Amino acid sequence: MSTKIATLNDLLILQLKDLFSAETQLVKALPKMAKASHCPELRMAFESHLEETKQQVERLEQVSDLLSAKLRGHKCLAMEGLIKEGEETLHEDMNPEVRDAALICAAQRVEHYEMAGYGCARTFAELLGFTEVEELLTETLEEEGAADQKLTQIAMHGINTAAING
Repeated sequence: MSTKIATLNDLLILQLKDLFSAETQLVKALPKMAKASHCPELRMAFESHLEETKQQVERLEQVSDLLSAKLRGHKCLAMEGLIKEGEETLHEDMNPEVRDAALICAAQRVEHYEMAGYGCARTFAELLGFTEVEELLTETLEEEGAADQKLTQIAMHGINTAAING
């Protein structure tokens, strides 16, 4: 049985639970993506983002403390689906360069999902006057945007071109 979401504060907590679940799922998925990467630069980007993601989980725990809200116990089904799609890439018969391009696609879907979630949560925190929460969420939102830009840069400066002919 679900809890009624009556206020913007309730919706903020729901969004934060979703983000917490998404990030903890991603902590488990990123090492697999890094290992499957053929391109050393892509592997390093995934490994770097793994460390960043661990910090984002810690930041959400800070937010949890600030709001006296329990974020554990919720399952982000969207992230679960995005990760499953990405894992399918690992089992497809692909040339290494094409696999790297596919991994970037999967990772960017994840980043865009996270940016949408953090953007909404940040806006809710701002409207509710939770300045410190807003600042923590903004920091993560900026990191997610930078990760997305880094993936685009890696794709456009070699991986996509290498994948043209496999």
